[in-house]
Amino acid sequence: MTTTAKLTFLLNDPDLPAPLKVIAQKVQQKERISFDEGVYLYEHAELGYLGTLANYIREERHGDRTYFNRNFHIEPTNVCVYSCNFCSYSRLIKNKEDGWEMSVDGMIDILKKYDKEPVTEVHITGGVVPKQNLDFYADFFRKAKAHRPDLHIKALTPVEYYYIFKKAKLSHYEGMKYMHEAGLDSMPGGGAEIFHPEVREKIAHDKCNAAQWLDIHEQAHKLGMRSNATMLYGHIEEFWHRVDHMERLRQLQDKTGGFQAFIPLKFRNQNNQMDHVPEVSVVEDLRNYAIARIYMDNFDHIKAYWAMISRQTAQLSLNFGVDDIDGTLDDTTKIYSMAGAEEQTPGMSTQELVNLIKQVNRKPIERDTLYNVVTDYTAFVFEDEVKPQFYKLPVIN
Repeated sequence: MTTTAKLTFLLNDPDLPAPLKVIAQKVQQKERISFDEGVYLYEHAELGYLGTLANYIREERHGDRTYFNRNFHIEPTNVCVYSCNFCSYSRLIKNKEDGWEMSVDGMIDILKKYDKEPVTEVHITGGVVPKQNLDFYADFFRKAKAHRPDLHIKALTPVEYYYIFKKAKLSHYEGMKYMHEAGLDSMPGGGAEIFHPEVREKIAHDKCNAAQWLDIHEQAHKLGMRSNATMLYGHIEEFWHRVDHMERLRQLQDKTGGFQAFIPLKFRNQNNQMDHVPEVSVVEDLRNYAIARIYMDNFDHIKAYWAMISRQTAQLSLNFGVDDIDGTLDDTTKIYSMAGAEEQTPGMSTQELVNLIKQVNRKPIERDTLYNVVTDYTAFVFEDEVKPQFYKLPVIN
């Protein structure tokens, strides 16, 4: 049965509650649902209903195409001036002997390890430390572009930029312009967590607030850069906090059109100050992806990080609104594994990622950061592929 037929069947169900029928009709007619309807979905909609609507939207936009990219991560430090309760990754400056801090040349050394690899993107996030300042990152961006001009630099979040620009006494626009001219191409979506102060003050009280996070993205969009947006869910927030978060993003996207993908991030409870908070179920993960796809009508893509939620859940998510499962990653990222994600050494070869997508009858499309098609792997036949050896992160002694 096609997704259109499934939606029609759903709409003809005489037992479907009236509010859910109205929402389904809006989806069919490509109309925006309201804040209250978003909350209603969280409180009353069953998984099957949500999957029908989200998959309809997904296939109307993207068909069976499922995107991924070949990328690698550089994490300049896991030492941080901030102390977010949910974070398993960072180490406070007073405990920096448990972490690492890299130099610009050390970061370039990692980049050079990929000179013979067909990667299209380097993704840079980490902690916040005073010496990794405006000039530090601008120097790295310039050297990275000089070494490999074609490599897309997706780097840092408003959490880092807010701190860096404040120290440099630059406005958000001036700071983003300086970084863009140094070689920054786009921004990842991290640091958003939950925008509403009722929650944000409890889990991330000392980092940039919602207005500051949104403004830095807005300034990046004004400069022609694209970015992503995330939401950390499944901890102490209520359903309406999630909708409030998505509503703020939806409004900014109406204004700028600069966001590419929305990425729900599942809270993982190991090795952090919120280890007493139970994690939500896979069913709730899928419900959340589906509602995000329904609510975020002006976002082209909904992304699931397979390294955070497991390969199997990522496969399931492709029937609940998700059309992107991120990249090959390599094992250069520790943010997920240190929080207790199933993937403790997150890395897949291109062949493994392609097979993961094909196993659930989707079409694997390698993209670049801006969603230009690099390779359509739908009918691609691999020769034996050897997974490369990856660079290990240094640790301060």
